[in-house]
Amino acid sequence: MSEISIVAPDGGEIIELGATRMRILEDGGTTAHRIGIGEVTLAPRTEGPLQHRHARHDEGFYVVSGVVRFTVGTTVHDAPAGTLVMVPPGAPHAFANPGDQPAVMLTTFTPDLYVQYFRDLRDVVADGRPLTSETIAEVMSRYATTPATDLG
Repeated sequence: MSEISIVAPDGGEIIELGATRMRILEDGGTTAHRIGIGEVTLAPRTEGPLQHRHARHDEGFYVVSGVVRFTVGTTVHDAPAGTLVMVPPGAPHAFANPGDQPAVMLTTFTPDLYVQYFRDLRDVVADGRPLTSETIAEVMSRYATTPATDLG
């Protein structure tokens, strides 16, 4: 018989990254690494990550509350609560919270590859290093992710 995972409303692994909070709900341990799931809370007026591309995993974003601004290449989409955004490998993307209220998203990683990225960023902060564009790009590179530079 397989074990199931139940994460209570106050459960999960919490990772604080400045104005962004990641609550890991499924790190792949229950799903044989087929999917990772996190709850991302963006503080008001949060710029979010630099635009980037994943080579080895799909990423999904379901906006639970607030409005999240997704930038895909040079196109901007404002996504209110109830919106689902699916990002396949290779698609340039970034997200931000331009509003005055926190925004919450349920995020999926298929496979779970990118869950460890957030843990690694937490370790960078814990080591007292700033989260610069260069540092973030280096951590991204560990997970087949690169900054998107050709956006036209």
